[in-house]
Amino acid sequence: MIQPIMKDPLFLAVPSERATAADKRIAMDLLDTLRANLDGCEGMAANMIGVHKRIIAVHTGIAQMAMINPKIVKKDGQYETEEGCLSLAGVRKAKRYERIEVEYQDLNMKKQRRSFSGFTAQIIQHEIDHCDGILI
Repeated sequence: MIQPIMKDPLFLAVPSERATAADKRIAMDLLDTLRANLDGCEGMAANMIGVHKRIIAVHTGIAQMAMINPKIVKKDGQYETEEGCLSLAGVRKAKRYERIEVEYQDLNMKKQRRSFSGFTAQIIQHEIDHCDGILI
């Protein structure tokens, strides 16, 4: 179900809790909401739809995927960029990494480990920051 976008910076600044199998519906809502906003958004975190759970959804260029309890375990190639956010007005500077490796659980709660680079890696880092209560 498509959810409204949370824009309250005080709410967004609260770190999210670990997600469980009972939170699968949140991941599905997050994917639906991302798909409805693809014209201006490449990724979302659950707190952007009003839920403090460690779940993100990312558009990889060909499809959208959900990551439950994502954690960056390897990073390389730091650079500085500017990013916008659907929940916040304007553009802000951010430090990111060109290549990352992420451990997460898929929608079936199966543990995954995958490498990402370029813009997809940047999006994932931005959304994991949301999970940590970090606003750009």
